[in-house]
Amino acid sequence: MIKAVIFDLDGVLVSTDELHYLAWKRLAEELGIAAFTRADNARQRGVSRMASLEVVLEKTDRVFSDAEKLALAEQKNGYYVNSLTSLTPASLLPGARETMERLRAEGIRTALGSASKNAPAILERTSLTSLFDAIADGRDVTRSKPDPQVFLVAAQKLGLPPKDCMVVEDADAGVEAARAAGMTVLAVGDAAHNPRATHKAQNLADPGLDWNVLLRK
Repeated sequence: MIKAVIFDLDGVLVSTDELHYLAWKRLAEELGIAAFTRADNARQRGVSRMASLEVVLEKTDRVFSDAEKLALAEQKNGYYVNSLTSLTPASLLPGARETMERLRAEGIRTALGSASKNAPAILERTSLTSLFDAIADGRDVTRSKPDPQVFLVAAQKLGLPPKDCMVVEDADAGVEAARAAGMTVLAVGDAAHNPRATHKAQNLADPGLDWNVLLRK
C-alpha cells in the first residue's frame, strides 16, 4: 500500500507557468532575442534553471561564459521571484488543497519533490507549507529531472522506501524521474498522455480520481 504521496509543485498544486514565461521573455528581449515563444517556454518545463537558460541562448549567436550564464539565470530568477508576490491561496489549482487535506486525514504522508529553489516561497504565499511532512527542492539536489534524485531525497526525508511512495507530476521529465526512482506516478495535465504513467487524470479535481484505488486501499 502507498504510504506517502510526493507532489511536484508547478502545474500540479499551483501554476506559475505564466510568471516563468514572462520572466524568461523579459530576459530574452534584454538579450536582443525577440522570438522567445510559449512553445520555447514549454520546453523549459520540469528541467533545471540552467537547462532552461540554454533554451533561450540557443536563439542567439552570442557566446557566454559559465559565469555570465549564472548571472543571467540569477537575473531571470530575480524577475520571477518579484512576480511571486502576486500569488495567494486562491492561486492554487483545482483540488490541490482538498487532496492534500484528505490524504493527511487518512494517514497518508505528503512531501514536495520540486526542482525549484523558490518552492518554500511559493508554499508560503499559498499557505501550503503546513501540509507537507517533508520538502525536497532545488537546494537539496545536484541533478534535475528526469534524474530521480529529488524524489529519492523526498522519500529519504520521509523515511520511506521508494516503493511506498507515489508521485504526482505534470511533466514528462517528472514522470520519467518518478519511474526511475521506482515509484508509481499519477500524471496530470500535459503529462497524462505519457505511457510510462501508472495513473492519469486531468488534474487533482478530476471526478474520475479514486484515491482508494490509487493507494491500493
